[in-house]
Amino acid sequence: MPSVTGDITIDDVRAAAHRLAGVAHRTPVLTSRVLNERVGAEVFLKCENFQRVGAFKFRGAYNAISQLTTEQLARGVVAWSSGNHAQAVALSARLLGTSAVIVMPADAPASKLAATKEYGAEIVLYDRYTQDRTALGEALAAERGLTAIPPFDDFRVMAGQGTVALELIEETGPLTTFLAPIGGGGLMAGCATAATALSPGIRIIGVEPVDGDDTKRSLEAGHRVRIPVPRTIADAQAAEIPGELTFAVNRRLVDEIAVVTDEQLVAAMSFLFDTMKIVAEPTGAAGVAAMLAGRVQLAGARVGVVISGGNISASRFAGLISGSGTQESSG
Repeated sequence: MPSVTGDITIDDVRAAAHRLAGVAHRTPVLTSRVLNERVGAEVFLKCENFQRVGAFKFRGAYNAISQLTTEQLARGVVAWSSGNHAQAVALSARLLGTSAVIVMPADAPASKLAATKEYGAEIVLYDRYTQDRTALGEALAAERGLTAIPPFDDFRVMAGQGTVALELIEETGPLTTFLAPIGGGGLMAGCATAATALSPGIRIIGVEPVDGDDTKRSLEAGHRVRIPVPRTIADAQAAEIPGELTFAVNRRLVDEIAVVTDEQLVAAMSFLFDTMKIVAEPTGAAGVAAMLAGRVQLAGARVGVVISGGNISASRFAGLISGSGTQESSG
């Protein structure tokens, strides 16, 4: 089985799907005539905003924790996240009978802190701009004997996230193009592994915020590039540097990166709500933003797009759409 080292294959993704069966939601795939006409392609939206905890992160967290030994489960797990992975690990830990400690930024929205606590996790706060959350999490793991469940740089997590593309293509049949947001790279690494195995020759496109383009720069340089902590409404993509393991996979499988502005993300959120009644957080709308803004060429393509999450409060959503919003964590 995959672990924090090694590699990831379609068989690992299929094994993750077996573990997740009956636990994770098999989220809907939606289409829109209006969207198809706007972008000149046949588009299928995989709606992970309807997943447990409101985002795809549940898949990877549960797949990883479900493979721990009885001894590891007895000691508990630790994770670091600004929101979605935090909730995913907390819920997965509760379902699997273990305890969770989550390192979260002090400026995480109250709704995400509350949800993580409600799932039974212990929260340790940190300053995202002055402290290293990974170092804090690893220190807690060493001090308390906990097993770390990273938000993306773990092949068990990647394999779980890859079930998004597995389910999508099982439902749609072969696709010619696949779009998903890239933050740390776990969703894309897992999905690209599944998509390239199931649809040979498929074009894999990642989408990043223009001010958080660490993966784009890294792919262009041929090695991982660190950027300043991004300040973008797509907080779930506010990575400084791609994961080491995720980048190794994405470097092989991702064909291109499209970048979008905060304004384009908001426009996509508005389009999804008005046209399809879908509530997406900024990162969740990234793929649609790239299409609507013409950042990718899709004429005649059969396109799979991941709506990665919908964890955004009503007030925050309304504020962004009206132009009065402020930055909120969603990752």
